[in-house]
Amino acid sequence: MRAKWFVVWVGLCTIPLVAWAQEVAVEKDIVYGRSGDVDLKLDLAKPPGAKGPSPGLVCIHGGAWETGNKEAYDPFIRQFAAHGYVTAAVEYRLAPKYPWPAQIEDVKCAVRYLRARAKDLNIDPEKIGAIGDSAGGHLSLLLGLMDPKDGLEGNGGNPGLSSKVQVVVNLFGPTDMRTWRLLPEAEAPFAVTLGKSWAQMITEFLGTSDRNAPVMVQASPITYVNRGDPPILTFHGTKDPIVPIKQAKQLHEALQKAGVQQKLVVMEGAGHGWEGEQLAKTVQEGMQFLDAVFNGATKPSETPPQPTQK
Repeated sequence: MRAKWFVVWVGLCTIPLVAWAQEVAVEKDIVYGRSGDVDLKLDLAKPPGAKGPSPGLVCIHGGAWETGNKEAYDPFIRQFAAHGYVTAAVEYRLAPKYPWPAQIEDVKCAVRYLRARAKDLNIDPEKIGAIGDSAGGHLSLLLGLMDPKDGLEGNGGNPGLSSKVQVVVNLFGPTDMRTWRLLPEAEAPFAVTLGKSWAQMITEFLGTSDRNAPVMVQASPITYVNRGDPPILTFHGTKDPIVPIKQAKQLHEALQKAGVQQKLVVMEGAGHGWEGEQLAKTVQEGMQFLDAVFNGATKPSETPPQPTQK
């Protein structure tokens, strides 16, 4: 998506990478699971010189569940690995060829893969997080909010292991499919950029555009909020016409009510993504949040802060 409103997280290539991030080795196209006749692959970056088990991090690309690829996160996984995380950029099956729930089944499989190989990869299996933008933010939220009883684990591999992550960084992902609507001014650019209307896209993804359909509840992160959920950080622009900021506010109000550790960072004037200095600051704040959670500074049982409202 390249229209002016679609300056998304993949624009991170504008961030100058420090030398130690450039030197991080990346292993490409590791098969983390298989669904039917499809090999599911990830790219993996490890912290150089790590002595003990490191936290793990799954990065999930956006693209309306129909486009995008894991390569968009290549600079990110290097930066996060240099900071101390075993970081994986994961691919997942795309609609319309593979409709819901293929996408959540695949990213859940990726988390199970990291846990199954935690010893070999030098990962602390109790410290795995997820970060994603737009559709990837939506899937990251589901990894943090869904429980085993909620299903949708799929048959990709490593059954029996938990697919739930311990922290989520969500960048402008949809949170309630029942209420998510493009702003009127975004409808035409969206159709031009994606080659179809929002209703066509969501029908190809979920099988219907009927907001009262059960699948809308099943695919909504807000459905699964409860007190035992992990800390969640969201970044969202006030001028986002694709996923209006109301989506983020609704989620964080529900998290606050449930007593979940959470923080909403409101990006004044930003649309569906940002770049340059704003993006560099987002990366830094995201890492600080991950560090605090993995180091035990924030816990779900603590009294959550108020969402940032501007």
